Amino acid sequence: MHDEGIMKFSIQLSADYPSKDYGGDRVYQDMLDQAVLADRLGFDAVSITEHHLMNCLMMPAPLQFAVKIAAMTNQLNIMTSIVVLPLHDMRIYAGEVVVADIFTEGRLLLGVGRGAFPYEMERFGVPMDETQDRFNESLEVLQALLTQEEVSWDGKYYQFDPLTIMPRPVRPGGPPMMMAVMNPEGIYHCTKRGFHIQTTPLSGNHQLLLDQVNAFNKAKDEMGAKDGEVTLTLSRVAHMASSQKEKQRKVKAAHHYYGRFNNVHADGPGIVENGMIKPLPCKTPIEELGASLLIGTSQEVIDKLVPYAELGIDRVILNLNFGLEASETLEAIEQFAQDVMPHFSSQPTLAAE
Repeated sequence: MHDEGIMKFSIQLSADYPSKDYGGDRVYQDMLDQAVLADRLGFDAVSITEHHLMNCLMMPAPLQFAVKIAAMTNQLNIMTSIVVLPLHDMRIYAGEVVVADIFTEGRLLLGVGRGAFPYEMERFGVPMDETQDRFNESLEVLQALLTQEEVSWDGKYYQFDPLTIMPRPVRPGGPPMMMAVMNPEGIYHCTKRGFHIQTTPLSGNHQLLLDQVNAFNKAKDEMGAKDGEVTLTLSRVAHMASSQKEKQRKVKAAHHYYGRFNNVHADGPGIVENGMIKPLPCKTPIEELGASLLIGTSQEVIDKLVPYAELGIDRVILNLNFGLEASETLEAIEQFAQDVMPHFSSQPTLAAE
């Protein structure tokens, strides 16, 4: 075990729907199988995306999914990573959050963000240049509804007379919230407001990662926050390989995945046909991508994770769903738990039954 401190791990249930013939029922059963295995093996959490109208990261109902996962697991925390607040009416959504927190028995961590896929945002009538303003107001409304009664509002996007969300939250203020943010200054300000932080270091940009961590730690120190009061989570594409040949095959699959992801993310062209994202050539050279992702043998993955532990990262979300066979991903989760997790944990890892 390394002395850098305990680092927890989450499996991202980022449903990848390779073909309509495969069926949404099979896709989500694959994700539930991963959640049950992660629970048995001692992972800290699973994380759930929210995306609509496309076959990548496909989950239009994250809170429903969270409730189903909670019913099938015993101790696993369940994170939304992330729900897109500008797509929801907070007066309805606040009640849904309260009920989901009850049904998940206090294991829900509500990760929130503004949305990053223009294709889906604009087809729901939310222009990308409004997403930050809409998110900011939506978050204020949501927090008010979860902490106060008889809330009224007179803002840019919300205007309503006094109302009280029912039932009232079991946990004061509702479930803890996590903010998805890349910018170090944004990380600092969100941490100071008491939010957990999820971020992603850009490929090969170690200085950005250092700046992100420093911003978080500065805010945490200024707050005098106790361990666990605010946490920093990194999200990374990952998989396990037993040989260099297997590693290269999986890196190639990830390279193809990024060709689809980059199509719809941020400034991508957003070419989607009948719900299926058109694969485009990934602009990042495959060797560079392979060097930055957490795909490799057990020792290679450990070596890539050590710097995160040394920086004091609290949790790493592993996205293992990028087009490989379901059985391969279950095997990778088990290999990670047995070979990698013990190096970053004071807890013994449980063997799969």
